[in-house]
Parts: sequence; C-alpha cells; structure tokens
Amino acid sequence: MYAPLQQIIDNPLAALAIVGNLVIIESLLSVDNAAVLATMVGDLPKEERKKALRYGIFGAYVFRGVCLVFASFLINFWFLKPLGGLYLLYLVYDHFRAGPKEGEEEIAKEKSWIYRRTLGLLGKFWATVALIELMDLAFSIDNVFAVVAFTDNLILVVVGVFIGILAMRLVAQAFVLLMGRYPFLETAAFAVIALLGLKLVLSLFEHFQPQHPLSIFLGSEAADVGLTVLTVAMFVVPWGTSVLFNYPRRMSRP
Repeated sequence: MYAPLQQIIDNPLAALAIVGNLVIIESLLSVDNAAVLATMVGDLPKEERKKALRYGIFGAYVFRGVCLVFASFLINFWFLKPLGGLYLLYLVYDHFRAGPKEGEEEIAKEKSWIYRRTLGLLGKFWATVALIELMDLAFSIDNVFAVVAFTDNLILVVVGVFIGILAMRLVAQAFVLLMGRYPFLETAAFAVIALLGLKLVLSLFEHFQPQHPLSIFLGSEAADVGLTVLTVAMFVVPWGTSVLFNYPRRMSRP
C-alpha cells in the first residue's frame, strides 16, 4: 500500500491532529495574507475590488498547485522542519516587535517595481492585479513551506495546501471578524504560532538524538493529539471566559 496512506491508516488520530494543526497554521497565516490583499485593493473603485480579489484567489490556486509539485521534492529534506519552525518564530517576533499597526492600513504600491511598470501599460486595475499575483506567489511559497515543514506525509501536505486556499477565502474572514470582537485572540493566535514553531525547532533534537525519551515522546501520537488540544484550548479558554465574565475584555458592540 502507498506508504503515506498506510501511515494515516495506522495512526488516524495522529493524522487528524496534524491536519488540525495545519488548519490552525494556514488559517492564522491567511489572516495576514487576506489583510494585505484587502489593503492593496483599497484605492480601487468599490465594484473593481471584488473583481481584483477574485483574480487573486485564482492566482492562489495556480501558484499553490505549482508549489505542490515541488512539495514532493522538499519533504525529503529533514532540515526543513527546524527552518520552518524558525520562520514561524520569526513571524511571532516580528509581530510583537512591530507593536500596534496604526497608520499601516495602506500598502505603498507605488514602491513596487511591477506596479510601476504595469501602471502605465495596463492601468490601475490591472497593475493592482499584477501586484496581487506577485503577493500570491510569495504567500504560496510561505504557506507551502510551513506545511511541508510540519509533516513529510505527501497526502497531508496536499490536504494542508488546499485548506490554505479555503482559509484564504473563508476562514480568514471569520478570524478577522472574531478578532475584531475579541482583540486578545490575536495575541493567542501568535502564541499558538510560537508553540507550533517551537515544536518544529525541537525536531532538530529529534534528528540527532532519535533514541532520547524526549524525541520518542515528540514523535508520538499522544504528542500530536496533545498539541492540537492545547492549541485549541489557547483560543477557546480565553474566548469562553470573555463571553461568560468579560475577561479578557471584549469590544462592545456599536
């Protein structure tokens, strides 16, 4: 039987836990991706914004499909896991280092070489679409890299990538609305990313000390399931206490 499929059959809970973690990673990364794309179309007429974003979603499908071809090659490199973990930890560091995002609502499209080159030839709408496609390529590489770093099972990689596409369109919007109502969930989101990044970095220890008790535990089904339960709890517990006791404080409805 096909080895990746056999792995899923032998350890269904572990596979489900990995998919759960991939959903979290892809959804959280897609929040920032969706926010960036939304700002890029902000200066277009209202009727053209959805059209530009529709082209952007199409580009996401194309580029992530291309990245899948390379995913089967990338999963052979063990060092992608710790590198992916460092990348996620960098995202967390960059978020908290940057502080509040006041005054950053607009992307300076004029600084982009592609935008400047296409603006005069194709006009503002198509120049924006070209820039969105470039961002789609960057996002596809980032997200596929994060997925490949988390698992070497090609079936789960494919599932994770296409979850990322759906997250870009659907889940990210729900996350944005939820974080608008409960701002503290953004901190919880990056705490989850830090936790997942740390797990990937520890794979470096697993590689060089495979017989160590810690390595055996980190590679176990219990560890995968426990990590998924913990990441979900990091969202659900503060959200629940906020709903019941207004702690942490939520935004009041207008």
